[in-house]
Amino acid sequence: MYKIAPIVHVLSKLAVLYAVLLLVPTLVSYLYHDSAFNAFAGTTLATLAGSTAVWAATRKHDRELRPRDGFTLVFLLWLGFAAISALPFYLYFPNIGYTDAFFEAVSGLTTTGATVMSSLDTLAPSLNFWRHMMNWLGGMGIIVLAVAILPMLGVGGTQLFKAEIPGIDKDSKMAPRISQTAKRLWLVYLTFTLLTCMGLKWAGMGWFDAVCHAMSAFSLGGFSTHDASIAFFDSPAIEAVLIAATLLGAVNFASHFAMAREKSPKPYWRDEEARAMLTILAASIAAASVYMWQQGYYTPLEALRYVGFNFVSIGLANGFANADFATWPLLVTLWMFFLSNVLANTGSMGGGIKMARALVLAKFSLREVSLLLHPNAVRTVKLNRRSISDRTAMAVMAFIFVYFMTVVIFTLGLLASGMDFITALSATIACITNAGPGLGAVGPADNYAALSGLQKWMCAAVMLLGRLEIFTVFILFTPDYWKK
Repeated sequence: MYKIAPIVHVLSKLAVLYAVLLLVPTLVSYLYHDSAFNAFAGTTLATLAGSTAVWAATRKHDRELRPRDGFTLVFLLWLGFAAISALPFYLYFPNIGYTDAFFEAVSGLTTTGATVMSSLDTLAPSLNFWRHMMNWLGGMGIIVLAVAILPMLGVGGTQLFKAEIPGIDKDSKMAPRISQTAKRLWLVYLTFTLLTCMGLKWAGMGWFDAVCHAMSAFSLGGFSTHDASIAFFDSPAIEAVLIAATLLGAVNFASHFAMAREKSPKPYWRDEEARAMLTILAASIAAASVYMWQQGYYTPLEALRYVGFNFVSIGLANGFANADFATWPLLVTLWMFFLSNVLANTGSMGGGIKMARALVLAKFSLREVSLLLHPNAVRTVKLNRRSISDRTAMAVMAFIFVYFMTVVIFTLGLLASGMDFITALSATIACITNAGPGLGAVGPADNYAALSGLQKWMCAAVMLLGRLEIFTVFILFTPDYWKK
């Protein structure tokens, strides 16, 4: 029988770390003298006490993680941290149910950016800060931060790292030691976040808004401190900074490392994923801008501004909006949401199937067409000058099949719960890609507050499936996984 006690022991150690992180919004509440201090302080103390007690009770089960332990720990970690993250909202708002609090927490940690909250402009500063801090922590993955400090806790982190990092080749590393890789990832992540913050301040944001939006921009989280999102600022300069941060956040971090090492932007263009992402995105923006202009929605410059910003934000699964795109022609918005499924690169904070998988599927499809004409030909499929094996291609096709079947099943489930088709389809896509706002009742001018409790739990489940790339969760429901 598979034993879970050693995993619970590691989970308790990481919960202690999370309790320490909760001191940050507690300090923000203290500095701003807002009314959420007791909610954060109570959550911090409860988390610290509970995790310490579990740590002590399971100490005799301390051992090195095995390969399959990583999947269980990742899943329990996201569930557990979301449950803890929901407590400040639940304790602060007298009329909020735990369903809404948990939805907001899952949305924040998975960088989905879908919200059930209104009156964000007057929300307690510490709660707004916490929403964006969850985006920031979830962007790189709390797991990677944990891997960086796991050696200090006496637990190896390789299996945990491989279960969390999305992509085709999870065995490739940017440093010899897994903890060193995680630390370097966080260094790049922190550097780009600080640069985004400075850029937003220069563009006209106040310091608080700049810090919050920097955390949610580069993490592709999409939370905002205002109900109107980025439309509140009505600033092309701010939108330009956010576009740059979103593009950088959607690129494979290996390319960022190569750029820093070579001190040149050439690695970005050498990356086939990045080239495909930029090419498809630019062509889509140009075509949609012309279409919106011809349809009389905007002037040419306005079309380029609003279409460009929202296609970058939604197409790369960020979630900011500077216009109510739910009022746009359905052709434009559906293409934008289709892009959110494929554009983001592997090794980035983006969601969806990732551009690498889309390229592999497209290239193997073309190879099969070629082999129909030339059955005896030998065709090697390459991505970034590396040969892709048939085994990898099968894994890619299996993932894409399961991904879109998940979209179909949850769309039908939301339809059965009473939701209209456009809202159900767009909400499912927005949640599984971690993009945030959808169309219909969950468009950028509205939020997810009007959904029923069942619908919110379904959307929260889709967010987790999208963030953990489905198989990490599905493997836990196979009988073989729980055998010795």
